[in-house]
Amino acid sequence: MDITQNKSHADVKWFIGLVLAALLVTVAYLNLTPFANLLLALTHIDPHTRLGDALSFYFFEAPKVILLLISIVFIMGVIHTFISAERTRAILSGRRLGAGNVMAAGLGIVTPFCSCSAIPLFIGFLQAGVPLGVMFSFLISAPMVNEVALSMLFALLGWKVAGLYLGLGLSVAIVSGLVIGALQMENSVEDWVRALQQTGPVTVTERFTWSQRFQSGLTHVQEIVGNVWIYILLGIGIGAGIHGYVPEHVMVSLMGKNTGWWSVPAAVLIGVPMYSNAAGMIPIVQALLGKGAALGTTLAFMMSVTALSAPEMFILRKVLKPRLIATFAGIVAFGILLVGYVFNTVL
Repeated sequence: MDITQNKSHADVKWFIGLVLAALLVTVAYLNLTPFANLLLALTHIDPHTRLGDALSFYFFEAPKVILLLISIVFIMGVIHTFISAERTRAILSGRRLGAGNVMAAGLGIVTPFCSCSAIPLFIGFLQAGVPLGVMFSFLISAPMVNEVALSMLFALLGWKVAGLYLGLGLSVAIVSGLVIGALQMENSVEDWVRALQQTGPVTVTERFTWSQRFQSGLTHVQEIVGNVWIYILLGIGIGAGIHGYVPEHVMVSLMGKNTGWWSVPAAVLIGVPMYSNAAGMIPIVQALLGKGAALGTTLAFMMSVTALSAPEMFILRKVLKPRLIATFAGIVAFGILLVGYVFNTVL
């Protein structure tokens, strides 16, 4: 009885703390403009200069994005206690192509994934008996159409952009996985990884109290925000530089709607060598759009950075042979190009 009462008291404390935290975040969010104006005033820089314009953008966007990121990551950390990586492997174990690809792409949205976790996830999926094509639908969807990117796109650019990004991003993940599965390239997985493969059911035994779920959310904030905040601030800094210093006619000539067909593949090629997460790319996307860049070209650039980054390819090389990596990159790049052209046509 004492243990049950202690758990109840802990849950109540968490709920009270979360309500207070939500109120503080709301008050801070509603006062971003005066806060940014105050910081700019302290610098004694004229807000009508290019530097003042860039700093004004930075002082407003940095706390806004960080507040959004902390809130979103905490909520998703709680959700992840219901849909963990282990549970994901259990759900996908033994699934066939088709329905398995759709399920894998959907689970990729709410399951934590980054390039540094590619190897253990890949091995874990193989050990659970998940088909290769189904695995790739998950591995494409998770970094490209993750919950942080969708939530921040919705908050900053509206539901139409977020919804279209979701639909087309999932389509790329599903179709790419189907194509890779149909090619039957299991022999292109490194031999030492295939030797670890085991089939059979995966047991999931997680049981969490609400206090543990909330603690998981806090842990996610500490781990994820703690690891990516520097990329967020750098991304916002780049966005501020674009906002304050890059003339509109330059961006329109390179990435505008009336630019030639080459702008979308050029954006993808520029994005591949870069490394960032989706949250760090959102401020850059926002600044590019503000300068007149076409939405499809800009989002193709973002998708190439998050789904086809060179560092991720190097990490995957430890578990995949070059032929499969090249096939994966080529199929995903083709899908991203289609997404870019569709966005530019529709919006």
